Amino acid sequence: MKISISEITTVGQSFADDLDAYGAAGADGVGIWEMKLGDDSFERFRASGLGAAAAVPAVPSILPLPLMEGPADPAERVEAIRGAVRRLAPFEPECVLFLTGPGEDRETIVEGIRAIGEEGSAQGVPVALEPTQREFAHFWSVASSLAEAQDLIDEAGADVGLMYDTWQLWNEPLAEIEAHRDRIRGVHLADWREPTRNTNDRVLPGDGVVDFGPILEALRWDGFYDLEIFSDAELDGSLWREDPRELAARGVQQLRRVVSTASA
Repeated sequence: MKISISEITTVGQSFADDLDAYGAAGADGVGIWEMKLGDDSFERFRASGLGAAAAVPAVPSILPLPLMEGPADPAERVEAIRGAVRRLAPFEPECVLFLTGPGEDRETIVEGIRAIGEEGSAQGVPVALEPTQREFAHFWSVASSLAEAQDLIDEAGADVGLMYDTWQLWNEPLAEIEAHRDRIRGVHLADWREPTRNTNDRVLPGDGVVDFGPILEALRWDGFYDLEIFSDAELDGSLWREDPRELAARGVQQLRRVVSTASA
């Protein structure tokens, strides 16, 4: 069992502070967010002894995202993602993930997937398309299942894998996992708050309504289980209001308990 923490979980910390906090918490790896990288980040990463789970580009989608800043031109966005693949390659992440973004321009999405796949192959870095929760898809993506994401990849004829996120896909059929398991390149874990108040309202594994056992059994995943928490700081009980080091420690503890119980 390998446990990691995606850096958005401790959004207010620096890359260096994240490495220190995750190591102290007992994590085995870090899900790198490009936006946190500085000139000395690679050296700090190597010194930390942590591995690299799924990495996230500073511009994470082909089409613009309503809730995040970034270029309006999809061509600029794709080039930024390709640049992120090159920048992240030395860290040897399990994959570099990306989203389609919301919209109806399927041709642009397919062209972007193809270009990102080519960059991943050139750099020797797996790249993965992440489908998102149907309830909030209008903020993030045109793909809300592994099958829908794979259809886009097949249309592009691209060497691109899939990203599985329990918060995004927990209420999709388990048969989806079984059908696409061999294409999955990274796994994010978070729990679903009931009721969920907005697209950034996740809770730690074990604190929500997700039944992780059947999901993890279907995944048969042997890579990093990467904790990824988005938590709107304006909402009561937001995890982003907590002390980052304490959150990292509690997150690792609960994630290990959930994964251990599911695999027992």
